[in-house]
Amino acid sequence: MRIVRATIDHLDALAPVFDAYRGFFTRASRISESRSFLRERLSNADSVVFLAQEGGNTIGFLQLYPLFSSWYCRRMWFLSDLYVLEDARGRGAASALVRQALEHAESTRASSVMVELPKAEPKLYEFYTRLGFLRDGGFDLFRHVLGENGFRLRP
Repeated sequence: MRIVRATIDHLDALAPVFDAYRGFFTRASRISESRSFLRERLSNADSVVFLAQEGGNTIGFLQLYPLFSSWYCRRMWFLSDLYVLEDARGRGAASALVRQALEHAESTRASSVMVELPKAEPKLYEFYTRLGFLRDGGFDLFRHVLGENGFRLRP
């Protein structure tokens, strides 16, 4: 298994896996929307995407978005997306992707990596805890949703 940083040249390999990820949470496939979204992120360097590849195939990905802390005057990374294809799970791809993200955060002198976990996926709490993530004891996340996003998350 190889972990590589995605470029626009990886778009064809990444888009179907990204769309599968979106479908997992929203029960909808919108490959052209997924592809367009990724093209924009990669072209504008809005995010950092790492791919897990096995035998020349992309089996998973992780996407980070930059944030900044005014308190610490440093970058933080938001681990927005992590997904491994169902038939490739259990072989360490997810852990390898997260470790690569943590190495990237250290190399960019970030103060932290944050992840938002869906309550519908309790096994993720254990997964991230094993990798050194701790529940934030000082902050709760609140969200003001603007407009209609077109998807409903799985219960």
